[in-house]
Amino acid sequence: MVSFSYLDSTFLPLLATTMASPLHACLLLALLFLALAFFHPGGVAWALSSSGGHGAAAIPGPRGVLLAFAGPNPHRALASLAASTRGATRLMAFSVGLTQFVVASHPDTAREILAGAAFADRPVKEAAAELMFHRAMGFAPHGGYWRRLRRLASAHALAPGRLAARRRAIGEETVRRVAAAMARDGAVGVRRLLHLASLDNVMASVFGVGLGELGAGAVSELEEMVGQGYELLGTFNWGDHLPLLRLLDVHGVRRKSRALASRVKVFVSKIIEEHKTRRDAKYGGCDGDGDFVDVLLGLEGEERLEEEDMVAVLWEMIFRGTDTVAILLEWVLARMALHPDVQSKAQAEIDAAAVSGDAAALPYLHCVVKECLRMHPPGPLLSWARLATRDAHLDLGADAGGRAALVPAGTTAVVNMWAIARDGGLWRDPGVFRPERFLGDGEAAGVGVAGGAGGYDLRLAPFGAGRRACPGRALAMATVHLWLAQLLRSFRWVPSGDRGVDMSERLGMSLEMEKPLICLALPRTSST
Repeated sequence: MVSFSYLDSTFLPLLATTMASPLHACLLLALLFLALAFFHPGGVAWALSSSGGHGAAAIPGPRGVLLAFAGPNPHRALASLAASTRGATRLMAFSVGLTQFVVASHPDTAREILAGAAFADRPVKEAAAELMFHRAMGFAPHGGYWRRLRRLASAHALAPGRLAARRRAIGEETVRRVAAAMARDGAVGVRRLLHLASLDNVMASVFGVGLGELGAGAVSELEEMVGQGYELLGTFNWGDHLPLLRLLDVHGVRRKSRALASRVKVFVSKIIEEHKTRRDAKYGGCDGDGDFVDVLLGLEGEERLEEEDMVAVLWEMIFRGTDTVAILLEWVLARMALHPDVQSKAQAEIDAAAVSGDAAALPYLHCVVKECLRMHPPGPLLSWARLATRDAHLDLGADAGGRAALVPAGTTAVVNMWAIARDGGLWRDPGVFRPERFLGDGEAAGVGVAGGAGGYDLRLAPFGAGRRACPGRALAMATVHLWLAQLLRSFRWVPSGDRGVDMSERLGMSLEMEKPLICLALPRTSST
């Protein structure tokens, strides 16, 4: 490790003599900052860390100013850095401004982070705090309040069996919209249709109303608010890592987030008031047929939520429940258009299940979805971030001589699931789309989306693992399987002749196709 003891005898006296000139002092501090960044493994934040960790293994990391998060695909940049830095696959240290980061690109270290009690919290970015998410399930600190929210959501809003008939009807309506788009335009832009379906599904589950009952104006406003929220949370903000820039709000994140939060409060509060009126008139209530708003309004005593917390919880469910299903289905349909042999095999299975009446017997379809989750995980980095609430030790493997690495409290820990899912040491031909790898005789048979048997196999865990695993993953998977089966049974998906299928990706809040998928949806019968 580089020693900085020379600073006492060289830089600090020079700084004292130049304090009369603020410009000189600022330049000197900037030079000192760059020196720390370029000479210390992991960069400036690690150089400034006071945690020595006597006897702990040093965490490898790049020197210099890392700009990976400022680029369009940080998951790829970090995977490349970890692969090119000796011993950094298990754990790599880096700095973003004054924030200490570690990133794990190995399933064993990923399991330590995701299951570790020291990493039970999530860092709250400025946009997330201003948009009230720190009072909702995704970002609330681990503890009694968070456990209560998770229990309520799992039991009353995210159970796959709830509103199954409504989900099927939404899928059928999406099929009709696809057919109408083909008749009108000769091609289908699937992204907005899938987002509308997902939004309709979430609104029905959470608020008990579909988009058709909201009216065109309210639907447009809701889409706009969700889109603005995605943009604010998905945009890299230097203010989260440099206190001065946060104070100045140079990116306008605080101003934009507060304006959006005000609109959200009005929108959600109006629906809450409508539910209160209905309950008071005894036309509804918190019974087996009630929606999630009814459940929250029916809480009593210490379980009861303040209205501001209720707004935050409901807004998060709309926000987070809309994009995952839509984004994943767009990737799957793109793969179907690119791989007609896989599409035909899945359609044959769907047709056979329809004849037998066993709609659940779709193992190959499930493998198709798994393979898409492996190659295109919705949250390859950002949704995995954890915050070390206390010092923690992580195993670096044999290369560290049996010593563990010290991760200081306050460090943000990230799991690069994209890198794990593309690791040639863990997967055969990782760059090849091959759903058969998950079948009974495949090399990944038994690997599931919940971290394998018992949650210990983290070669594939697109929805997380441990305490902060996504509670809605079962509902999301049930919805994707149902809607995909409906879309594949009704149409043959073919690349658009003049556009093709561009598989370029862009990481915002989620990993989505950089260019929205536009393809042909050709009507089929069970025999075509």
